[in-house]
Amino acid sequence: MSVIHLLLLAHLAATLTMLGVIWFVQVVHYPLFAAVGEDGFVAYAADHVRRTGWVVGPPMVVEGGTALLLLVRRPAAVPIGWVWVGLALLGVIWLSTALLQVPRHRLLGGGFDPAVARALVASNWLRTVAWTLRAGLALAMVARALG
Repeated sequence: MSVIHLLLLAHLAATLTMLGVIWFVQVVHYPLFAAVGEDGFVAYAADHVRRTGWVVGPPMVVEGGTALLLLVRRPAAVPIGWVWVGLALLGVIWLSTALLQVPRHRLLGGGFDPAVARALVASNWLRTVAWTLRAGLALAMVARALG
């Protein structure tokens, strides 16, 4: 197997990891914030941010790095447009994280607010959809490159 194919597989693995994480967070984890209770929520929110960083940090770095590397080292069978679309979706994800989810997590770090928690769940659909599309695109790239 070539280095380019390994790059593509690392990209796929990171993207699929984040796909699983984002769907779990969207459907299970964020909605359960309301069940934590006001007394322990500030500590819970701080632990959530700290622990989540350890889980999502490495695959997000791998995903971003491999997405950029695919611009210069992509299998010939993978259209360059697919790589650019994947990068655009990654930009949507990172911008959404920085501009929508992180500020809401900061607000929740001061105490539970049902309106902020609902806004977090609602705004997180943008990342959920974008990662779902990225995963489909990454799978298509691998199928095209290895097929």
